[in-house]
Amino acid sequence: MLNKQGFDLWADGYDQTVQVSEENGVYPFAGYRAILNTIFNDVMEKENARVLDIGFGTGVLTSKLYENGHHIDGIDFSERMIALAQAKMPKANLIEWDIANGLPAEIKGLQYDFILSTYALHHLTDEEKVSFIKELLPLLTDGGKILIGDIAFETRKHLEICKNDSKDFWDDDEFYLVFNEICSDLADSCKLEFLPISHCGGVIEVRKK
Repeated sequence: MLNKQGFDLWADGYDQTVQVSEENGVYPFAGYRAILNTIFNDVMEKENARVLDIGFGTGVLTSKLYENGHHIDGIDFSERMIALAQAKMPKANLIEWDIANGLPAEIKGLQYDFILSTYALHHLTDEEKVSFIKELLPLLTDGGKILIGDIAFETRKHLEICKNDSKDFWDDDEFYLVFNEICSDLADSCKLEFLPISHCGGVIEVRKK
């Protein structure tokens, strides 16, 4: 798994790497553009939304929302990726922070219509993901949503099929979302839905109960 320095070094070539994987329809980024478009279209249903993007990277998604008048706060742990994203979104509030440590103090107590995370939460263990999502829930406005676009599977069986098909490239240091398992862990806290987009990715929607 890449650390902060690894992502700083990868930042300038990140978007190209994603594009190659997506265009070839292979793990890990098959369906990437469709996943981002699904989240973009959902946010665009509301005007001037307050959006928190967790792990915004180079700002591919959030810069488009920024251009359409949405208020953007963001968290990422790569200084270089923040610099690339800030150039696209000069007035966005972008914070350097590692979500392995929870949420930064500047974010706690704020309210958002949408909390987004694309291809970031798989760096947290399954237990950490559950705790982190629970920490995010109080930040949602009434009717607000958490939208997670990531390498994700309906069941553990679907994950194992993809792992076997992609064994030459599979990253054993990452922790991919398994929808029926995270549903079980969060059933008392929130309502979840899963929209599979590709054989290795989809969008999970989380709402407060």
